[in-house]
Amino acid sequence: MLSSSLRGIDATPIDVEVDVAGGLPAYHVVGMAAQSVREGAVRIRAALEAVGQSLPTKKITVNLAPADLPKPGTGFDLPIAIGVLVGEGLLPAEAAAGLMLCGELGLDGTLRAVRGALSSAILARSLGLRGIVLPAVSAGEAAVVEGLEVYAARHLQEVVAAFAGVAPLPRASPVPGRAPTIAPLDLSDVRGQSLARSALEVAVAGGHGLLLLGPPGIGKSMLARRIPSILPPLDHAAALEVTKVYSSIGTELPGLVEQRPFRAPHHSISSAALLGGGSVPRPGEITLAHHGVLFLDELPEYSRATLESLRQPLEDREIIVGRAHSTVRFPASFLFVAAANPCPCGWSGSRVRECLCSTAAVDRYRARLSGPLLDRIDLQIYVPPIPLTDLRGVESGESSATVRERVVIARARQAARLAPWGLRTNAEMSPAATRATCLLTSSAEALLADLATTRRAMSARAVDRLIKCARTIADLAGIDRIDRLHLAEAANYRAFDHQPVAVPFAIPAATPARPTTAEP
Repeated sequence: MLSSSLRGIDATPIDVEVDVAGGLPAYHVVGMAAQSVREGAVRIRAALEAVGQSLPTKKITVNLAPADLPKPGTGFDLPIAIGVLVGEGLLPAEAAAGLMLCGELGLDGTLRAVRGALSSAILARSLGLRGIVLPAVSAGEAAVVEGLEVYAARHLQEVVAAFAGVAPLPRASPVPGRAPTIAPLDLSDVRGQSLARSALEVAVAGGHGLLLLGPPGIGKSMLARRIPSILPPLDHAAALEVTKVYSSIGTELPGLVEQRPFRAPHHSISSAALLGGGSVPRPGEITLAHHGVLFLDELPEYSRATLESLRQPLEDREIIVGRAHSTVRFPASFLFVAAANPCPCGWSGSRVRECLCSTAAVDRYRARLSGPLLDRIDLQIYVPPIPLTDLRGVESGESSATVRERVVIARARQAARLAPWGLRTNAEMSPAATRATCLLTSSAEALLADLATTRRAMSARAVDRLIKCARTIADLAGIDRIDRLHLAEAANYRAFDHQPVAVPFAIPAATPARPTTAEP
């Protein structure tokens, strides 16, 4: 009997062997089974009695192979129960040929949801099986896998009847595709903040990290929470990856996840909860934000160890959790957005209120954000207080729908250009892809040399990310070659602690004011 076990968000094939032999009544499960698997004897006994059978008063041995792999979860109840009936000769052995079985049994024989149903279905198809039997509540998400028969069972009796040839199991159908719902929060609600709005558009268009620094109450969180309204829709491949992630933590899903996730954990979160972990590794917040947004509000309030643990995932877009028996890889390609106050009281440099913090207190507060971490955040801007005339004005800014159209076009340009490298956004570019696709005009090269001289603290990584950001700005303008204005705008998005670049350019407000031609 074939079943599966989750390792991270992917499924691993498990052979369930059941031997029913004479001798003193006993029930043994071998093969590094978790306590929840061993306790399955009680559930299986009651479930069999509910369908008019009984657990044989014999020596029952269940082997879960490979024996050196830990096997958590309760999805082995169904294959073990069927294995017992086959061992007793009550069901034909060939009935389950070419099928994978997964499901937890209730005491009355009902089949309950299992984690990772989509991953199990993908595994079954890769193994060349003809189908998979799943609880009805989990079969909907698995039915999106093409080329595989997905059978939905609500009760053990249905599976027994089907394997006995009495009545076929119903097949699960994929849930019809639905258009993603429109986010209730819209950018038109934001008054003023033209620089922050423009930075938000660039960040989403290229997948660049964004840090909003400024006094409290000026709209940093308001801006960040409107990012889902300008994100492009998920394509089918990305939707499958997101669905696998949420299926692996036991979320009941009717079908594919079609909305990009937005995760905003509290600053008291632990490193393990953020990155993923546990004795049996499970996804953390960065994986739950895969293909979506991870928003950390009040960034300096997070523990330094937690923030420093983000450095590798931000660079590699994945996290690898090692344990004694196995190593698990979790995907973590997310848009990183953070908000922070400039000091503990929040009013340093605001010119609105007097900052009450000592110089030492401000230094300690800002030291919580290390240089290497900030170096990995492409856009870092200061969000100033809003004048009352802008706050109370009747004229609203661009709507999310308008900005989203530009983002979708810019991302389509990136996807076409980066297809040879298998990448989607500019922020993901490797050094080789950056050199091949980020061509600068002569004036842009001269400006880059000036920046390297005036900003001596710029690392090689910062220069690389500056060019990637300029590439995104050029994509939003529909231009193939990075010009001086694109590079200057990108440099100003990292200028909250520097002087602005002395190159005139317009920040888009109600309408985009990006150049439409570039220097050859």
